[in-house]
Amino acid sequence: MKHLFLIRHAKSSWDNDNLSDKDRPLNPRGEQQLAPLGRALLRYGAMAGEIHASPALRAQQTLKGILPPSIGEAQIYTNPELYTFDYRRLLQWLQNCDDQAQTLAIVGHNPALLELAATLVPHAPFELPTASFIHIRLPIKHWRKLGKKEGRLETFLTPVDFSFEAFNRKNQKRHKNAGKATVKDTPSVLLGQAESLTQLHRGVMLGLDDEFLHQYRIALRRSRAVAESLAEVTGNKSLKSHISHLKRHAQATSNLRDLHVFSQDLPQLCSDQPELLKALEQWVCARVDKEQKKLAKRLASKRYRQSLHSWEDELQSRQFRKLIDKLSTRDIQKSVEHRLRMFNRKTAELLHDSPDEDIHNLRKLLKRIRYLMELDIDSWKSALKTLRQRQDLYGRFQDLHVQIELVKRFASNYPEDPNGALQALLDHLTIKKDDTRRLILSIGGLKAG
Repeated sequence: MKHLFLIRHAKSSWDNDNLSDKDRPLNPRGEQQLAPLGRALLRYGAMAGEIHASPALRAQQTLKGILPPSIGEAQIYTNPELYTFDYRRLLQWLQNCDDQAQTLAIVGHNPALLELAATLVPHAPFELPTASFIHIRLPIKHWRKLGKKEGRLETFLTPVDFSFEAFNRKNQKRHKNAGKATVKDTPSVLLGQAESLTQLHRGVMLGLDDEFLHQYRIALRRSRAVAESLAEVTGNKSLKSHISHLKRHAQATSNLRDLHVFSQDLPQLCSDQPELLKALEQWVCARVDKEQKKLAKRLASKRYRQSLHSWEDELQSRQFRKLIDKLSTRDIQKSVEHRLRMFNRKTAELLHDSPDEDIHNLRKLLKRIRYLMELDIDSWKSALKTLRQRQDLYGRFQDLHVQIELVKRFASNYPEDPNGALQALLDHLTIKKDDTRRLILSIGGLKAG
């Protein structure tokens, strides 16, 4: 069995007409594509064998940008034959490769790569954008036996699948207009969030960029907050089951998101303890992998798909439109004011020894207030600025709480702490959390205006 990865170079520049095609460099966007592409290739096993690249400058820059530090020079090759746009030359080159190479990656050019894929597999992709790759499994022992339609397409990924930045650029117009609607536009706002859930689905399933999950959670929480407020203001009970489903979907992502945040903070937290950093990163990575598989399984289930389809049907129903027609800006304002009073009352009840969960619940309430305010953003501009700052503070407290619990869990599996680095990390996190609690207690409630 052989594995072939066909990798198209990242986006190149056409700014200098005096350069030959072979000497064209990557443009700034192409350079930004390299790190996400490298992570995706590493995850899918493209770095497990030989890596061959065209001598063209854009291919060489792509090769350099995608290689992880662990790759040895013996795995990397530059071949003049790979600077070609003719798939037949690539096929001939492959048929002459050393059979010791079980996995082989090519960094090259279109249309040769795409046409080669169409030759090797029955159902090849119709396009191969820059910084995309195709993984083909070949049921052969010898490269010389490479033939037509014998391969199997294992993976086809483009930048919008493994880079939220690329995904967001493609959907920039939709994201740009988000949060600017009026109360009467609530159905379109919620349908937009439902559309976001659908479009983010693949990126969340693949788990190659943490930002997909973060934005997915925002869409879920925003949808739930608005639905809860509509149910509260109108007394409508038909939204109850949808609210329950949205809540469960968000809860199913919490553990993975906590691990993502912890992983991002680890290099700074353990900057002077490389051994502890390595051990914690390996421990977190194993748990991320487990949670990612669990979430992907959930998102692939028939029950999950049905719940989202049912929610979309509700949003497009005549009954829901009638519900919105009765809703006014004043109704939203009353709901915001009600939740602010609730927030201020619970804030006044906070003590220095209150459970961490009390502060966490206040954070969740803040998010719901914010999403409601954003339905009528012009009326709440100044309040929203203050609220976001407060939300960041409460979020920092929650992150510290979670990180302390994760470090304690790690310590239970690795009880030895010869130089006291683990205890020092726990002490550091605890001090930061206590300082953040004192700050929260000192600033009191929020004003309605």
